[in-house]
Amino acid sequence: MSHSDREYEQLRLSGLHAFYGESHILHGIDMVVNRGELVTLLGRNGAGRSTTLKAIMNMVGRRTGTISINGENTMQCAPHHIARLGVGYCPEHRGIFASLSVQENLTLPPVVRSGGLSLEEIYTMFPNLYERRFSQGTKLSGGEQQMLAMARILRTGATMLLLDEITEGLAPVIVEKLGEVLVALKNKGLTIVLVEQNFHFAAPLADRHYVMEHGQIVEEIHANELAAKQSVLDGYLGV
Repeated sequence: MSHSDREYEQLRLSGLHAFYGESHILHGIDMVVNRGELVTLLGRNGAGRSTTLKAIMNMVGRRTGTISINGENTMQCAPHHIARLGVGYCPEHRGIFASLSVQENLTLPPVVRSGGLSLEEIYTMFPNLYERRFSQGTKLSGGEQQMLAMARILRTGATMLLLDEITEGLAPVIVEKLGEVLVALKNKGLTIVLVEQNFHFAAPLADRHYVMEHGQIVEEIHANELAAKQSVLDGYLGV
């Protein structure tokens, strides 16, 4: 690989193993995500997809192997330092302040880096949040909470988003809206790693798909290979 190729890499995992207590969850993950790409992690529940995102953020028990972000080895970095490198993590359980209003959620620290979206940009991207800007987090629908969790990350100036099951349990109209938002963010040049159960949502958005099984990557499928590899994918995903 030439030096110039490396400049396009935003994330590289090499031989990554992860453990929770005695449980060995990830068994040597190798993957690369380039700047501006949208890459999905597909697989059944328990395949290790969410753990992969947590391992990138250093939120698992123990890790071996290497993770580099923008060429910097981050294995020794605390989660808040990884956030400062421009990584925004949206966990499965939506990190918002439930007792605060939408607007308060969006104006509180941490604003981590310059380049975060302004309130105006956020409200243009998420008109629902503008309408609900004075509503408490607890009063929002699941879809609005998900939008707010993503909006908080975009305020920080993150350039790479790690999104865990953002469509889970949401109405189709909201899922469609989130798809539009991801396309808009990709067009802005953001890099997105998406753990997604809903393949019909992920398929048209992604440049590449990594398929995981038993804590390993078993297949890498480029967008233009999807049709040819559909039956392979159905086998892995148990569709």
